[in-house]
Amino acid sequence: MSLWRRAVAAEAATWRNLVLWVTRRPVDLHGGRAFGYLGVVRPILGVFLGVSIVEIPILDLVIKHVIPWGPARLIMLALSVWGLLWMLGFLGGLIRHPHLVVAEGLRIRMGPGIDFTVPWSDIASVGKRYRSMPSSKSVQYEDGALHIAVGSQTSIDVRLRRPIVFEVPRGTGDAVDEVRLYADDSDGLVRAARDHLEAYAE
Repeated sequence: MSLWRRAVAAEAATWRNLVLWVTRRPVDLHGGRAFGYLGVVRPILGVFLGVSIVEIPILDLVIKHVIPWGPARLIMLALSVWGLLWMLGFLGGLIRHPHLVVAEGLRIRMGPGIDFTVPWSDIASVGKRYRSMPSSKSVQYEDGALHIAVGSQTSIDVRLRRPIVFEVPRGTGDAVDEVRLYADDSDGLVRAARDHLEAYAE
């Protein structure tokens, strides 16, 4: 998918998630258990949203007294409201796309843009380990592992039985031996995954 098409799809997904979140549509868990990952970044997102809400009337007041042109005030107001709604849609997308432990495998997600399933047959082990990443990027490659990081952190290591290439945005196309991700309830996700691994091995 081209960069332009990816950008359009991401924008459409943001607004769709805003509508679904505001209307309280239930999240489809695909018959599995959900594990969120917002805990580490929720305070930061809250600050951004709070600043945006306060900024709208202040910016409107400044433009009203500084730029004596009516349309400028309307344009800046529209852009400010658009930015606030976009951030709410972004937050809604993260909430509505948690990691899932399903019958097919471990479904790893990050908003609507990252979504892939690691089958139980390809997983050797799942363990808890906190790591700090050198970058704030969501997708990172290091030490032969694919990191799906939140707030520059991962908390779960998924060791694979064989090298696998995962289709992710900004991916390198390299095969990896391990996938590392972050979840608020790391213990719960590890327990649920191990239960499925044990059942698969029987």
